[in-house]
Amino acid sequence: MICFPNAKINLGLRVIRKRTDGYHDIETIMYPIGLSDALEIVPAADGLFGFSATGIIVEGDAEDNLCVKAFRLMQLKFGLPEVKIHLHKVIPTGAGLGGGSSDAAFALKLLRRIFSIKNCNDDLRQMAAQLGSDCSFFVENIPALAKGRGEDLLKFSISLKGYHLLLVKPELEVSTPWAYGKIIPSGISMPSYDQIPADVSQWQSLLCNDFEQVVMDEYPQIRQIRNRMLEMGALYSAMSGSGSAVFGLFSEQPEIHSDDFQNMFVWTQEL
Repeated sequence: MICFPNAKINLGLRVIRKRTDGYHDIETIMYPIGLSDALEIVPAADGLFGFSATGIIVEGDAEDNLCVKAFRLMQLKFGLPEVKIHLHKVIPTGAGLGGGSSDAAFALKLLRRIFSIKNCNDDLRQMAAQLGSDCSFFVENIPALAKGRGEDLLKFSISLKGYHLLLVKPELEVSTPWAYGKIIPSGISMPSYDQIPADVSQWQSLLCNDFEQVVMDEYPQIRQIRNRMLEMGALYSAMSGSGSAVFGLFSEQPEIHSDDFQNMFVWTQEL
C-alpha cells in the first residue's frame, strides 16, 4: 500500500515556558499543506525486514528513521510480521515543515490499514506522541491548535481555501534542538479563535513566531526571504516552526522572478 505524508505550516508559534522535563510548552496553529512524500509499506514475502529511500537524502541509520520506529512500535504492540518500507522523500528536512513527523504518523495509519488493526485515532495519537512532538497532528491531519509539546491538539476551524501559498526553503537547515536551546520563552499565548480575523492581511501584526528573532539573527537569509515575500505582495509571511522554510499567503498566484530565490527549494499551491 502507498500513502502520501504531507507537510504542515505553523500559523504563528509561541514558546510559553520551559518545562521541568527539558521540553517546552508551546502554542501554535498547525495547518496541513499539499507538499508530500510518498510512503510504501508491504508485508515482507521473504520474512526479512527492509527499508529503502529515494529523493532527498536522509542521513542516519535505517533503524533511526521515524517510519521504521513507527513500524517497530506497532510491531511490538500488535506482534506484526516484518515488512518492506520504501520512502520517497520530497519534503525538505530541517525546514520546520514536519516531514519526518508526518512520515511516522502516516506509517502508523498505513500499518493499521494493512493489518486491519482495531484501534481508534485516540490510540494512534498516543502512539504517535511517543515518536515526536508533531506526529500526533498528522493522525487527524486537520487544522489544529497545538499545545504542550505539540501533542495536545484542539480542532481549529480555520480555512485558507482560495489563497495561494508560496513556500521557500534556503539550502541551510535549522536544528530544532539548537533553536530550542537559544529561545527565551515569551510566556505569551496565541490569540484565541475569536481574536483571529478572517482577513489574512491583518495577521502580520497579530500572529508571531517566537523562533523568528533568534533564527533570523543567526541566519539573515531567512529574514530576507520573508521580507521579499512581503514585497511581492504576501498578505502574511512567516517562518514555519523553527525554520528554515518560510511561507507566504497571497490572494493571487505570486509572480516569481528567476533571481528571487536562486538555488532554493520553491513550491507553490492554491490552498
